[in-house]
Amino acid sequence: MTYQPIRGVITPAVTPLKPDGDINPAAIPPLVDFLIDRGIAGIYPLGTTGEGPLFSAAERKTIAAATVQAVAGRVPVIIHTGAVTAAETIDLTRHARDTGADAASVITPWYFRLDEAALEQHYRAVYEALPGFPIYLYNLPALTGNNLSAALVMRLARDYEHCVGLKDSSGDLQTMFATNHLREGRFNTCIGPDMLILAGLSMGLDASVSGHSNALPELVVGLYNAVAAGDLPLARTLQRQLKAVGAVIASAGGLPLLKALLRARGLDVGAVRPPLMSPPEETVRACLAQLQALKVDLSSL
Repeated sequence: MTYQPIRGVITPAVTPLKPDGDINPAAIPPLVDFLIDRGIAGIYPLGTTGEGPLFSAAERKTIAAATVQAVAGRVPVIIHTGAVTAAETIDLTRHARDTGADAASVITPWYFRLDEAALEQHYRAVYEALPGFPIYLYNLPALTGNNLSAALVMRLARDYEHCVGLKDSSGDLQTMFATNHLREGRFNTCIGPDMLILAGLSMGLDASVSGHSNALPELVVGLYNAVAAGDLPLARTLQRQLKAVGAVIASAGGLPLLKALLRARGLDVGAVRPPLMSPPEETVRACLAQLQALKVDLSSL
C-alpha cells in the first residue's frame, strides 16, 4: 500500500446546517472551494469541529459522500469515522472507503473509560476489517476520556501498514515526537491544537489540523508556509496573532463563532446543532471588531 503523507494545513471542516437544524449538503461545495482556493492541503469532515458526534450514522454518510464529491480529487479527504462501538466505526469507515475518501480517521471511543488493552482491541478490530484502507489514529482525551499512548500507536503502526498517521489534539507533544520517525518519516503526524502549530512543525511534524482554518485559512496557511520556508520571525508573529485570534473566538464559544465568521465572509453554513448554542449577533459583531483591531487580513470581514 502506498499512501503519501499530507504536509500542510488540513481543515476539519464545519458541517453546514439548514435553519431547521438539518444537514445542508448543498452548502458543502462553496465551503470546499473557499478552503482549497486559499491553500488548504486536505479536508477532514465530521470531526470535533464538524460536530460529528451530534449526527446520526446516516447523516454522517451523507456529509462524507457530499464532501468527497465536492473536493473531486483536488486535495485528500480524510473522513472522521470514529464511534463508540467498533461495529459502527467499521460501518462508517467502510462507507468512507466505498465513497472514495482517501483515508479515515478514528478517535478513541468515548463515555466509558477504557484501559489500553480495550483500546487496542477496538483499533485492531477496525484495522483488520478494512485491510489496505488508510486509517489515522485520532487522540483527544479531554473529550473522550481515553488516551492513546505512544506505545499503543507504535504497536498499531508496526502491525498495520494502513495505520498511516496520527492526529493528536491532546496538547501533549511527546507522543507525536515519539512517533514522527516511524516508517522513516512516512507516518503522517498532524498537530491538533492551533496554539502549538509552530512548536509542532518546527520539531518536524507534518501537518496542522486547524479548526480556525475554517474561517481564517489565510492566517493558518501563512503560518505553515513561514515555518516551511524557515522564516522563524514571521512564523512567531503569525503564531502570536493566531493565539490572539483564538482567544477572541474562544470568548464567544469557539465553534459557533467560527460558523458566524464564515457567514460574515459570505459562506452561510448555518448555526450549530443543539445542545450547542450560537452566540448573539451583538457578540458576533463585537468579535469581528476585535479581529479587525488585531489586523487580521481578511478583506471581506
